[in-house]
Amino acid sequence: MAFLLIVVAAVPVLGQTPPASPVRPWRTSYERQFTSNGRGARQPAFPIDSGKAYSLAELIDLAEAHNPETSVAWESARAQGAALGIARSELYPTLSAVALAGVDREEVALGTRFYRHTDPSDQVTLDLNYTIFDFGARRGRIAAESARLLAANFGFNDVHRRLIFQVQQTYYRLLDASAQVTAARASLANAEAVQQAAEERLGNGLATLPDVLEARSATAQSQYDLQAVLGAQEVARGDLATALGAPAATMIRVEPLSEAPTPESIGETVEEAIFRALDQRPDLQAEVAGIRVAEAQRKEARAAYYPSLNVKANPSFQNLYLHQQTLPWGHTADLTGGVAVSLSWTVFDGGARRGRLMQAEAEIRRAQSQVSAARDTAEDEVWTAYSNLHTAFRQREAATALLDSAAQSYDAALESYNYGVRNLLDVTAAQKVLAEARATDILARTQVLTALADLAFRCGDAIEANTRRQGP
Repeated sequence: MAFLLIVVAAVPVLGQTPPASPVRPWRTSYERQFTSNGRGARQPAFPIDSGKAYSLAELIDLAEAHNPETSVAWESARAQGAALGIARSELYPTLSAVALAGVDREEVALGTRFYRHTDPSDQVTLDLNYTIFDFGARRGRIAAESARLLAANFGFNDVHRRLIFQVQQTYYRLLDASAQVTAARASLANAEAVQQAAEERLGNGLATLPDVLEARSATAQSQYDLQAVLGAQEVARGDLATALGAPAATMIRVEPLSEAPTPESIGETVEEAIFRALDQRPDLQAEVAGIRVAEAQRKEARAAYYPSLNVKANPSFQNLYLHQQTLPWGHTADLTGGVAVSLSWTVFDGGARRGRLMQAEAEIRRAQSQVSAARDTAEDEVWTAYSNLHTAFRQREAATALLDSAAQSYDAALESYNYGVRNLLDVTAAQKVLAEARATDILARTQVLTALADLAFRCGDAIEANTRRQGP
């Protein structure tokens, strides 16, 4: 039986041993347990109406409510709030109660005889400890935890900012891919129309077989391009579902690109955008909170140079009994204990306090430099986003003109080919230019939307419209 118990106890230990050799993967039953636990850890998908076309605002609300990153940041902020509560508790005394009960029995020698002593007792003791004054050490720790809580809150806001931008990016990619599918189908229809015209002219003896083969090749190329954009559409839909916190296979329909409002210009200067970014970006605010943390640590380090005054009280209520052999019982009860006031002052510590103070001051300078670097980075990001937006506006105008001219060129080339005054190569070339112009026009429109979202992300505008949300 003992051997069986030893073997059973050794099984978990043997399961944690390294692989026997490096030539094959490590496989045990514990791996399967971890795999099953990992499957069960995933939250159930939230319902998506596959028949509804979602707007960007609705998708952002879904992401903020269901993406696990918001819950992670929220719980981190709550944990930091609890840490602040722990630091504040140092301002109050600690009170603990201890209850003791026991019986002592012994044989006491008296002369040539031994007498038995039985001493039952019970006692209730309160232990009170309180730091009366410590020259700001506790206040420094509280200030540090308060600043860390601010940083955690700003970090929570920054998670929302980044999540909103992620949803916007994937949403616009899906809009672009869906519009590209529509454009590719239109290009395929154009190629099929050219092929049909070539085959009709060949049947009438007005075209050659190489013309028909060229038209068929253009149609096949259009079919190939259509399959490519269909694949890109599926990938974009999976990326959007993942950003929402849903399984990648979730079917999500979005509004068409034609219904997405596309502005023609931006009504502010780059200086105004930069000023707004420096004022409201949560990642910058979190860096500033780091300066407060370092300053609070310096305050705590300075307090170590001064004494701390503490008081300790331990009132105790005792019940004592005494029973001696051949003698009657004895009993007493009383309130005992004591009060002590202590002044603690470290006179010499080999330079430890000086080192901690220098360390805190260096942390302040580091945090200040880090804030300056973050501000420079933010300004550069806003400048780049602003420039990209203006470039997108200009490209949008050029793409519109390109599409108009390409459509007119294709119509004219096809009409001229039908009248026999243009060759098929001119028509297929015009058809390819029109297909590229359609794709370019769609890309230019989505680039404007993406650049607007990028500028809002760099300025921190997105979370300003969502401050109503207090939790994930």
